[in-house]
Parts: sequence; structure tokens; C-alpha cells
Amino acid sequence: MDLFEDPTPASNQPEFTVSELSGAVKRVIEGEFGLVRVRGEVGRVSRPASGHLYFDLKDDRSVIAAISWKGQVARMQVRPEEGMEVVATGRMTTFPGQSKYQLIVDDVAPAGAGALMAMLEKRRAALQAEGLFDPARKKVIPYLPRVIGVVTSPSGAVIRDILHRLRDRFPRHVLIWPVAVQGQACAAEVAAAIRGFNAIEPGGPIPRPDLLIVARGGGSLEDLWGFNEEIVVRAAAASQIPLISAVGHETDTTLIDFAADRRAPTPTAAAEMAVPVRLDLLAALDAMGARMAGGIARGIGLRGQRLRDLGRALPRLDALLASPRQRQDAAVQRLGGALTLAVARKRAAHEARAARLSPEALRALIRRRNDGLAASSQRLVTGQERRLERAHANLDKWASRLAPALTRLLGDAARDAANGRDRLALLSDRLEAAPHRRLTQLADRLDGLDRMRLTLGYQETLKRGYAVVRGADDTVITDAALAATTARFAVQFRDGSVWVQPEDDAPTADPAPKPAKSAARARPKGEDPAGGQGSLF
Repeated sequence: MDLFEDPTPASNQPEFTVSELSGAVKRVIEGEFGLVRVRGEVGRVSRPASGHLYFDLKDDRSVIAAISWKGQVARMQVRPEEGMEVVATGRMTTFPGQSKYQLIVDDVAPAGAGALMAMLEKRRAALQAEGLFDPARKKVIPYLPRVIGVVTSPSGAVIRDILHRLRDRFPRHVLIWPVAVQGQACAAEVAAAIRGFNAIEPGGPIPRPDLLIVARGGGSLEDLWGFNEEIVVRAAAASQIPLISAVGHETDTTLIDFAADRRAPTPTAAAEMAVPVRLDLLAALDAMGARMAGGIARGIGLRGQRLRDLGRALPRLDALLASPRQRQDAAVQRLGGALTLAVARKRAAHEARAARLSPEALRALIRRRNDGLAASSQRLVTGQERRLERAHANLDKWASRLAPALTRLLGDAARDAANGRDRLALLSDRLEAAPHRRLTQLADRLDGLDRMRLTLGYQETLKRGYAVVRGADDTVITDAALAATTARFAVQFRDGSVWVQPEDDAPTADPAPKPAKSAARARPKGEDPAGGQGSLF
């Protein structure tokens, strides 16, 4: 038999590699299920940073993994959420890396309006519980806004209706923020537009709106779904600018209607809520102007009549002015003499002062002031020279004392250094001798402890004639009764141990007799223990 021959018998069964088998399974599944629509409940939903969407479709017995690529997610009208019942359209394929099959989803639609309305009601209840729909937080719509911001599609009929109605009622400055009002990008763009209008600074190059209108025409529930997204509702609730919601027709209701400060049934109605009718205002203004003119005329007439009535009770003008005119004439007559007298008095006082003021007196005063100034200058120079002399004298005195002090300081430092060296040498000697002295003390102490150990140890006691009895298990036997019941024991002497085995007929151990010395002390001196005469020795 050849050593290199394969012992396994040949077979007609074909062999596949793992990749070949995975590829065959993938072709079969993709060929059989090219395009399928699957109805089920959305389970786990995950969207990583790549932008793809991973979720599960399940019923009461099975689960299918589903994937939507980033481009497919952007085209979805409704994004799947956990717990939502949907109909997914896509194709079946396999993932060989994990040996599983999965559904590539192109589109997701709610499984009937009931499921979509249930999800909408659940979201509305959650947002209402947070207080976003509280009427107390809604703001008052301004009566006549200067600037109106409109968030809608720039190409639809809605913006034309709003602008036409504003132009008919009361033309205002309108800012339009174009957004998508349907599809996947609707919610993000509408929320960004509301936040963008609120971010405009007052007094800047772009005027800040006094009122916002979020508008869209009618449509199905799926078409209006972007205005039910949480991001749009939160942006509307957080808006500092009053906001009117005009999404859909009168029968359409979205969540932004609850968060807005006011809801309009149609975009045209929103424009009517935003501004009053200009002609009505002009007519009301003209009526008020006419009433005001009539009231002013009547008031002036009544006050004129009252003034005339009071004027008839006043005295005549000539009678009122006669007495003041007479007092004026008397004062004019006295004024000429008074002025002459005042001038004479002023002139006399001036001449008296001028007599004392002559050029020679001024020159003498100037000379005296100059002499005083020169004397002060001389005293100042002399005082400065004396201060400098005293300062130089003090400096010389301290300089003469500086050299001896420095010498004395250097001498003290040298003596301190010598004393320190001597002390350091003494400490060094003590340090070198301290270990030897300490070791000697410890050795003496150790010898004393060893002698105490030998003195107190039982080995020294054995040397004085005592013995230690140990049993077979090396336990110390201290009782005679225990020794009698032991089969074999060892007796340790000073120089070794001897094993002893008690005999069977050995007498039972008696209690230890009293020492003979104690008995001798109990007998009288010289008495025989047997009762005879004792020995003298």
C-alpha cells in the first residue's frame, strides 16, 4: 500500500468553499425576493454616524433585520420609529459576514391612518405633559406689526395668497424664509427658520420681525407630517416672537397648531389676523378726527362764553391802572434827585481813596517788598548751606564708625565659626563612639537575658537531680495515676532520656509522703521514732 495514498474513499458529492456557498445562497434569495412589501412592527432602531438606518421588523413570531442606506433615508416621507406599525418596501439580500438575511428598505409607509394617528396622539400627549401647549405661555399677537416673517415654500400659492391679502388690508414689510413644506427635510428647515428669525438682532441691517407666520397649503396626513415633528413643536414653543400657525385647511390639525401663539384655519386667514384693514382704520380715524374737532370747537365756545361772563364782573381798565400810573409819576419825579445825590456820594468816596494812593507810595511799597524778598532769599540760601553741612558731618561720623563695626563683626563671625568647628568635632567623636557603645550595651543585655533563660529553664533544674517524665506523644506526665495507666514513657535526665515500661504487678501509686525533714521537725529533739530513747547524735 502506498504511504501517500488518501485512505478516504472518493465521493461524487461536490465541495464548496464558504464564500461559494454564501454567494449561492445570496443569489437564490435575491432572485426569489427581488421586490417585496413587508408589514410589521418596528423594533430596535439605530442610526450611527454614517447616516444609515438599522431597524427590525417583527410580529408575534418572527423578526427580520432591515437596513436603509443614507440616500434612501433622505427620501423617506415617514421615518420609522420604535413601536410603529409600517409597510416596508424593499428587496431581500444576505450578509455573508454574519450568515444572516436582511431587508434593504427603499420606502416606509404607516400601516393605515390608525397607526399614524396613534403615534401622533402619543407624541401630542408627551409634549403636552411637558407644558409646551400651556395657554398661559402664549404671547399676544401685535395689533399692527412693522415687519412680518413668513416661513413657507417660495414657489407655492400660499405665499402669493398671504402677500395679496396683506397688500389689500395693510401693506407691511415681509421677510420670507424659504423652506421645504413636505418631505424629509421639512421639519429641520422649518425649525431652523423659526430659530433664525429669533436670532436676528434688533436694530441690525436686517429688521427683526414683530410677527411670524408658518404657512402651508392643505394635504394628506403624510404630507403634513413634517409639522408634527418634535423639533418643529419645540422651536415654535421656544420662539420669543409671536407666531401664527397656518398649516393646511380648517379641518387639518398639526402639533405646531397647539404650540403656536395663535392658529389660523388657512394661510389667508393668518394674513387677516396679522394686520387690520387699512381703509377701516382710516375711516375710524376720520370719524375720531371729526369727533375731536367738534369736541374742541364746543369746548372753545363754552370757555369763551365763560370768559365773557367772568369779564363782565371785572372792574374797568382805567380804574385798575390809575393808581399804578400815579405811583410811577411820583417815582419818576424822585429819580432825578436821587441819581444826582448818589453820584456825588460815589465821587467823594473815590477822591478820598485816590488821595491816599500816589506813585511815591507805590514805589516805596515795591521797594519794601523787594527788600523782604531779598532777605528771605538770603536766609533760604544760608539755611540750605547749614543743612548740607550738618548732613555731611553726620555722614562722616557714621562712616568713621562703620570700619570698626565691620572689623568687630568679622571677628565675631570668625569666633563663631571656630566654636562651631570645635562643637562639630566633638559631636563627630560622640557620633563615632555611639554605635560601639550601643552595641556593647545590647550585647551585655543579651548575655544577661541568656543567663536568665538558662537559670529559669528546666535544663538547669535537671542538672540539680530532677527529671521530666514524658508520654509516648511527648506530653509531660505530672501525676502518678497517669503514669500507672501509661504503657510506656520516657524519663529525661540531665544527660539523656530512658524509656520505662511499668510492670503489671506494680503497686498503685500512693500520695506523695511528707518530707523526712518535716517529720523530724514534728518530733521532739532526741526522741526515738519507735518510742524508745533517742540518740544523742
